[in-house]
Amino acid sequence: MIVVRFKVHCAPGRSDDLVLAMTEVVRSARNMPGVVHFDIARDITDPDSLIATEVFEDRAAMEREESLPEVAKVVEVMQGGALSGPPEWTIFEIASSESPSM
Repeated sequence: MIVVRFKVHCAPGRSDDLVLAMTEVVRSARNMPGVVHFDIARDITDPDSLIATEVFEDRAAMEREESLPEVAKVVEVMQGGALSGPPEWTIFEIASSESPSM
């Protein structure tokens, strides 16, 4: 299993541009084979920060998601001045996981 944490801090007034582009990625990615979870949220302490948490069955599923045209659009928006600094991006390879019972 692959878990990706991706965080960006948007330039003032540019958060909504990136949210719109990322919304399309979420819509497409959630229906792809091998995508276990795909969520994007705002940092509750900083509304200009967006965090994506992506869970894939394997690296091939992650690569399929990364090849979506919607992802290319997000990159275009980010490179077009939507960010105030470089993104944080960490990939975790998970050997096992469990869901706690409630």
